[in-house]
Amino acid sequence: MHNKQIFYILSIVFVLLVFSCKDKIKPGNTGQETLQTVRALVAVAKIGSKPFLYEAVGTVHARTSSTISSQLMGTVKAVHVREGDSVKKGDLLVEIDDRQVAAGLRKAEAALSEARRSLVSARSARDSARAGAKLARTTYKRYQKLMKDESVSRQEFDEIEAKNSQGKASLSQAEAMVEAATNRVQQAQAAVESAVENKKYAAVRAPYDGKVTAKMTDVGDLASLGTPFLTLEKEGVFCVSLVVPEKHIRSVSIGQEVNVTIPSLKKENVVQGKVGRIDPAADLKSRSFKVEVALPDDRKFRTGVFARVAIPIGDAGIIIISSKSIIRRGQLTGYYLVDDKDIAHFRLLRTGRIFEDSVEVLSGLKNGTRYMLDPPLGIKDGVKVETIS
Repeated sequence: MHNKQIFYILSIVFVLLVFSCKDKIKPGNTGQETLQTVRALVAVAKIGSKPFLYEAVGTVHARTSSTISSQLMGTVKAVHVREGDSVKKGDLLVEIDDRQVAAGLRKAEAALSEARRSLVSARSARDSARAGAKLARTTYKRYQKLMKDESVSRQEFDEIEAKNSQGKASLSQAEAMVEAATNRVQQAQAAVESAVENKKYAAVRAPYDGKVTAKMTDVGDLASLGTPFLTLEKEGVFCVSLVVPEKHIRSVSIGQEVNVTIPSLKKENVVQGKVGRIDPAADLKSRSFKVEVALPDDRKFRTGVFARVAIPIGDAGIIIISSKSIIRRGQLTGYYLVDDKDIAHFRLLRTGRIFEDSVEVLSGLKNGTRYMLDPPLGIKDGVKVETIS
């Protein structure tokens, strides 16, 4: 019985050894995994020349903006506009009570009428004095002849001579009165014209087409000379005000075209502007120059919004990679490097400025490095790359 158990155990061991020997790999026939191969375009990273841009921040505002103020004293009778209203040139904006102005006009007209009557009287007196002076002069000349002939006494001649002098003086006085009356008429006429103009100022009208951006008065307010009523902006004509450091101001010139980014526009927020004004002197504290960039005529701009202006200040040598080569995996940005054995390796990189179809590489890619131009979807690290010619 004991011998049968031993024989049974040995039989089982023999069977296991036979089957285990069948699964062994013979020496020299070791298996090797075949690499996956992808066909793709391969490019070489090169240093390219791109303009270096200085990005200045600025504020959009209307190129034409006016504060509409009072030009006379009076009570505000009516305000016909509110903030945001669009107006046309000549539209009535504010009315001022013109009763005091009308009274001043009537007073000026009465003074003008009185001055004209005084002028008529002065002219009559002058004509009379002129006739008297003429008679006295003629008589004096006649008496001069008589005096030579000793036909008149000395006393009579002296009386005629005195009357001639009085006639001249009376004429001079009458002419002076006419001149004074004429001046009073001119002054009264000017006062009437001023009163007429003041009456026009009682109706405040828009000087040009625009939009009301601020209202500083209400009905019942007392207006005096220079009291601000409204702020009016000319619509569709805007610019961006910015400051440029003195080290970059030589790169800016009048008429230069620059790209302006206005984030608040959202869609199509990049527009082309043109440098329209450069302050001739720098700010003493910041050592910077104020620059204004004219925007294209468009009513979609708004005063006070933020803007960025890209100013080219020279060319720079940078490494540029095709935008199609960029792989984004979550928060990671990378590309597929192709080594000298045509094996693809995923590498991280840091990008900078974005151009039309390329991206600036700040780090992670060297000049002369080969990379996959347009990696296929689902590609894995370590695949073999067959270059498409």
